[in-house]
Amino acid sequence: MPSATLTALIALGVANHMVLSGGRVAVTLDALAQGASPALVGVLMALFALLPMFFSVSAGRLVDRSGLKRPMLWGSIGCAVAVAVPALWPTLPSLVFAASLSGFSFMLFQVPAQRATGELGEGPERAKNFSWLAMGYSVSGFLGPLVAGFAIDGLGFRGAFLVLALMPLFAIAALVRDRPRLPAIVPHPDAAEPRAMFDLLRHAALRRIFLLNALFALGWDLHTVFVPIYGSQIGLSAVQIGSILSAFAAATFVVRLGLPWVARHVRDQQVLVFALCGAGLVYLAFPFVKSAPVLAALSFVLGLGLGLGQPMLMSLLHEHAPVGRVGETVGMRMSMIQTMAVAVPLVFGTLGGTLGLLPMFWAVGVFLGGGGLYVRRVVPQK
Repeated sequence: MPSATLTALIALGVANHMVLSGGRVAVTLDALAQGASPALVGVLMALFALLPMFFSVSAGRLVDRSGLKRPMLWGSIGCAVAVAVPALWPTLPSLVFAASLSGFSFMLFQVPAQRATGELGEGPERAKNFSWLAMGYSVSGFLGPLVAGFAIDGLGFRGAFLVLALMPLFAIAALVRDRPRLPAIVPHPDAAEPRAMFDLLRHAALRRIFLLNALFALGWDLHTVFVPIYGSQIGLSAVQIGSILSAFAAATFVVRLGLPWVARHVRDQQVLVFALCGAGLVYLAFPFVKSAPVLAALSFVLGLGLGLGQPMLMSLLHEHAPVGRVGETVGMRMSMIQTMAVAVPLVFGTLGGTLGLLPMFWAVGVFLGGGGLYVRRVVPQK
């Protein structure tokens, strides 16, 4: 079982992550209800990642220099404010604000939360801690879309945003009271030295880990964009769309619950190959399905594959990060993932509206399958 500190840290993360996962559903469906095109919806989804793409590395450096509590507190406050605005002013500009601020605020919370998780153990214990953290985000990834879907159908969009705005209040209250007691971060002399943003890419092992993270982010983010747009096109309700997204999150929870057993019996290389190749096959099948239960089943299978890789990659990242630059390395990973989160909605929102969804998803399926072959070349069998 996780320690009391890690348990409390996971609870704070769940509260804030529900704003992000539920907010994506609410923002997307609200924009579509107001007549937004798939391309505009793609822009809105990209805004969730735009500011984190630029500021994640800076947030990591701030954590390396100044500690954990302050950015986590401000991030929690920002999550609440972000979704409160469209509850009060239901317009497209307020959705732009909500998408931008909620993405930035959750990044401001998540970077120090991941740094804190890495400080709570070493070696196998660290990998297990990241697995517990990932399971927490799987819970919020499941609950957020489901709560948003039911709230939209029952209370309307303004009511749904208001419900989401209540979630971070727990995290804000806990952090104000210094709960949990976060690990102390002792600044390393190297943390004060200015460096170019991409200096970390000179490390060969980190380059490979970053690339694999980008592949997993591609599979993850496209699913988040695809389900609301495709579900709306085939006439699914908000609850059905939220349930499909929640099936993905439920699968990530299930597979991460069994991750310690997998780590003992299956080599890292085999896990990553299975995850990427399996995700590729699911994307080849997605555009042919119009049944909500079958889409939920495919989403569940996709979540099983993609959910396996991320805790493993986070542990590898901490293991290979340069001394005194762990927070910066975490921020760099997040910046690259958010770059994917910006590019995927923009590219696939635009191209999907002109070429159709089928060629887009086939292309991604082939690309992810190719990533599985890349894993066999660069990840040792151990």
